Amino acid sequence: MGDMKQQLLQWIEEDRDKLIGFYSQFVATPSPNPPGDTRDAVAHISKFLHEHELNFRLVDPEPMFPNVVASFDGDGDGKHLVLNGHIDVFPAADEGWQHGGPWSGAVADGAVWGRGSADMKCGTSTSIFTYMYLHRIKELLKGKLTLTCVSDEETFGPWGARYLVDNLPEVHGDCCLNGEPSSPYSIRFGEKGPWWVSFRIRTRGAHGAYVHAGGSASWAAMAFCNDLKAVEAIDTPAPHNVGQALEEAREETDRAMGKGASDIVQKVTLNIGRMDAGLKVNMVPDECVIEADMRLPVGCEKEQVQKVIDEVLARHPDVEMEEINYTAPSWCDPYGEMVTHLQNNVETLRGFRPTPVISLGGTDARLWRYLGIGAYVYGPSPEGMGQRDEHVPVDDFLHTVKSHVLSAYDYLTNG
Repeated sequence: MGDMKQQLLQWIEEDRDKLIGFYSQFVATPSPNPPGDTRDAVAHISKFLHEHELNFRLVDPEPMFPNVVASFDGDGDGKHLVLNGHIDVFPAADEGWQHGGPWSGAVADGAVWGRGSADMKCGTSTSIFTYMYLHRIKELLKGKLTLTCVSDEETFGPWGARYLVDNLPEVHGDCCLNGEPSSPYSIRFGEKGPWWVSFRIRTRGAHGAYVHAGGSASWAAMAFCNDLKAVEAIDTPAPHNVGQALEEAREETDRAMGKGASDIVQKVTLNIGRMDAGLKVNMVPDECVIEADMRLPVGCEKEQVQKVIDEVLARHPDVEMEEINYTAPSWCDPYGEMVTHLQNNVETLRGFRPTPVISLGGTDARLWRYLGIGAYVYGPSPEGMGQRDEHVPVDDFLHTVKSHVLSAYDYLTNG
């Protein structure tokens, strides 16, 4: 490892308490979405950037959802790296937490605790620190580094990364590095695409004792849902070199996302998230609304799935379909340059090489991939995110910081 990379690691160790303190206070600043008001959390970021004399601007087409954008040029021509993280987090119940509630940001038992500690204030803090340290040595870098800390990610809203990508071409870059939870053992180079749809079934209904008098919407819904599972049998071969990467990543896919994840990563999955039927226990329901979450693997087109759904609908003429939301699957080169930098640096830091994988869940990294830009996710373990007692071990947080700082340095110096 070169002298400058050793110096970067030394600075991180010297700043250990400062980094943990920023991260802890970031978690302790509530930013649940919904409702999505991130202004206090953005003020926390702004204060840090001001203190370190780092110029930035707020891009806030919706004032409750401000975004932080900063950029600097190195000394000479080179590639443009974009760092991306989101500020908003899942909502949280106040009770049942071990360490002072969801907004404590407590540093206890070797971890930082609270809602958003994993998803994704660990990764967003990492992006901020990466920007700070590389700005300190910008005369040694080539190209450009851009920081984007965005709001409105948790609900796929329009005011965060989507707004920046659509309206600020200067945030596109040549590569995007994101710190969403991935597990230290894997690098996410793509993700499945969620397609949310509703189905409405209307029948005559009846008194509960007169089941012969009218069709039951709930029974019709159950039969329809059973037939809808046909979407899971769609053949979805992986494109280009993705299949090879997925086969090599089976063990780490299960390690990062739970046993069985590798079996479904390249399949269409169906989850019946909601069923709403009936007014009273002794009435035959005359209406049922179903909300389904289907996840499409990379290489799968929505039209392939729609064709199967249409075949099922033809057998259930009482069912009407309406789309709620669709986000296409995305992927980039599983063996791209940033993957190599991350693998090399993680191996130096911890002695193993993280494996490129496809994510089951979604991130803002997809927006860069839609533009043909390589976008990679490397962060802490996703275990516990969105649950009570969400937390990230301090060692994993610092490891994420070190991995991003060193890999961004390599990318901007052709390391």
